[in-house]
Amino acid sequence: MSENISRSYLAEGPRVGLRHYTRQDGAEFTARVHESKDLHRPWLFPPTTAAAYAAYAGRLIEDPTKAGFLVCEKDGGGIAGFININNIVEGGFQCGVLGYGAFAHAAGRGLMREGIGLVVEYAFGALGLHRLEINVQPGNAASIALARRCGFRLEGFSPDFLFIDGAWRDHQRWALTVEMRRGDAQG
Repeated sequence: MSENISRSYLAEGPRVGLRHYTRQDGAEFTARVHESKDLHRPWLFPPTTAAAYAAYAGRLIEDPTKAGFLVCEKDGGGIAGFININNIVEGGFQCGVLGYGAFAHAAGRGLMREGIGLVVEYAFGALGLHRLEINVQPGNAASIALARRCGFRLEGFSPDFLFIDGAWRDHQRWALTVEMRRGDAQG
């Protein structure tokens, strides 16, 4: 699906490479979203049309408070999932909030864990962030397990935190700091 997309990666692991979104990724991305509808619902609602993808990718490409990454399988280059750092705040805070989703063909294969590890390294390195947060609905066991496996610690509970699928949803708040990643702090 992604033969015509450049495979110039920002970071690489053994099985995946990270690259920024491009406007040309729309067809593959939305096709993967359609294939993954059962996996994503009721937690996640990525863009399903070319126009929605163009607006979504445009925000990630142009907004300096966001950084978007596609997790691509190195064997074939297909998009396995996506990881976005939203609400990037500089200054004394140096924080961002991760949002992510695997596509159905890649789910359960460890590709997103590898991708999140690469994004964390990029965020703490190139972006100079100190802290990353993940907000997860309490019933989303797969996402909670992924946050835990990636070294994030549970910090709290936020009632009525995000408006998703027509209602305000409770979320668990997970976080990782540079010190935790280096092993300097108790997790």
